[in-house]
Amino acid sequence: MSIGVSANRLELLQIARAVAAEKSIDESIVIEAIEEAIQKAARSRYGAENDIRAKIDPKTGELSLTRNMTVVEEVENESQELTLADAQKIDKTAEIGTVFSDELPPIEFGRVASQTAKQVITQKVREAERQRQFEEYKDRVGEIVSGIVKRVEYGNVIIDLGRAEGIIRRADGIPRENLQNNERVRAYIYDVREEVRGPQIFLSRAHPDFMAALFAQEVPEVYEGIIEIPSVARDPGSRAKIAVISNDSSIDPVGACVGMRGSRVQAVVSELAGEKIDIIPWSDDPATFIVNALQPAEVAKVVLDEEDQRIEVVVPDEQLSLAIGRRGQNVRLASQLTGWSIDILTEEEESERRQKEFAERTQLFIAALDVDEVIAQLLATEGFSDVEEIAYVDLGEIAVIEGFDEDTAEEIQARARDYLDRLAAEQDARRKELGVEDAVLEIEGVELPMAVKLGENDVKTVDDLAGLVTDDLRGWFENRNGERVREPGILEDFNLSADDAEMMIMRARVAAGWISEDDLPQPEVEEVEAEGEDDGVFDVENMDLAALEAEAEALGLDLDEAAEEEKETD
Repeated sequence: MSIGVSANRLELLQIARAVAAEKSIDESIVIEAIEEAIQKAARSRYGAENDIRAKIDPKTGELSLTRNMTVVEEVENESQELTLADAQKIDKTAEIGTVFSDELPPIEFGRVASQTAKQVITQKVREAERQRQFEEYKDRVGEIVSGIVKRVEYGNVIIDLGRAEGIIRRADGIPRENLQNNERVRAYIYDVREEVRGPQIFLSRAHPDFMAALFAQEVPEVYEGIIEIPSVARDPGSRAKIAVISNDSSIDPVGACVGMRGSRVQAVVSELAGEKIDIIPWSDDPATFIVNALQPAEVAKVVLDEEDQRIEVVVPDEQLSLAIGRRGQNVRLASQLTGWSIDILTEEEESERRQKEFAERTQLFIAALDVDEVIAQLLATEGFSDVEEIAYVDLGEIAVIEGFDEDTAEEIQARARDYLDRLAAEQDARRKELGVEDAVLEIEGVELPMAVKLGENDVKTVDDLAGLVTDDLRGWFENRNGERVREPGILEDFNLSADDAEMMIMRARVAAGWISEDDLPQPEVEEVEAEGEDDGVFDVENMDLAALEAEAEALGLDLDEAAEEEKETD
């Protein structure tokens, strides 16, 4: 575009309207760009130090070119400013801040000036176009858009959306899907960002929410909110699992998403290049949900660890490969869908593990209690898991074991306590050898074996313990190459809950003087109103003396003192 003196008023307006229509931006922005271009050319003609303004009337196209001078107290730039005294020679009413405008004659645009003007206008229009694109698409994140493949660059696909361009990066495309130029394609807007080179509209065909949005388009019940999709897990182009739940008990969410003869789900499969989709009924019971998520494999038994969001699944031997899936795909998708870490065992492996644990407990009881294998096996069979449990359990629970009597139970319990005393002495010696302070043992919740473990991990003082965080004691999970890996904590073997670990650290901080007792988490006290009580009034007539004294003591009352005071009053 070039602008010359020959461009009459109507031509300027026609140029502005044409550019505004082509770029889908406001006409006033184009007029401002032309004004800026003319100003720049005029300054190069009359001197860059001058304050020259160009103004185009948006109705008539009339162009005015003026040189402005501002009245100031002290002149710093003689080309743009003048003193109040000089200004009042021109106009007696002039004051500080008054602007004088001198009209300038039209200028001829040479080749260089025309090129400069073109660059200014182009830059201004491009910035306006970019801002318009950002404003238009920033609130459309989460939508599906349709566009035409414009070009493919190093695996990244540029999509023409009509009024903007979007990009499907290599990682956001479906593997092995070969999109061709001029091919119409649908994609999911997952991010819109302003960057140095302009607004970037990031599209994806591999995003889990793309599948959920496709179901919303194909299944009216999903679009209307009758059926919800709590989670989606995808291996793009290969397989996916989608959890569905119905807010209307009369509507089967799985059947509604599958459609008549699979028509609805097939429409989504076709859009996703043949990706197989498992539609899973969602359940608020984690065990049920995880069993559903592992379909089509059958599950025999599950063991949940809710603290660590981990579940152990036992499947029949012949179902193992089906549960795991090719290259672990089925169990990986089930884990992503549910948010739980899933360990899969066969019934044979679980049986072997139980036998191993039984054998280990038997050997522990033989060594600790100095008993023969038969007695040790009987104890293990009855469910005793460690020596401490035997030492402090009610004597009758040992005596009732077949073949045992009370004397045998007493002897076994005495041996268990002797063993624990010896073990404690050894552990205390080990603690002192490691240099763990006695004060660490005084922290409520810290037991002797824990103190030894802390010492082995260079936690030897109250300050050392106070400086830890909960994960240091309990362990944590990290994502490595897409896998959720467990990092063990210092006290991993003691099965501390998150609350117990936090309280142990907080008590250490109190002991170290970092915080006060008032900063400790306070347990919630649940007020329970006793049956037969009414606002603290007791039925004294029907209460015996012992019960009355107990109630009085609980309330902090002294009955004898109250009686003496009553006599004095009488």
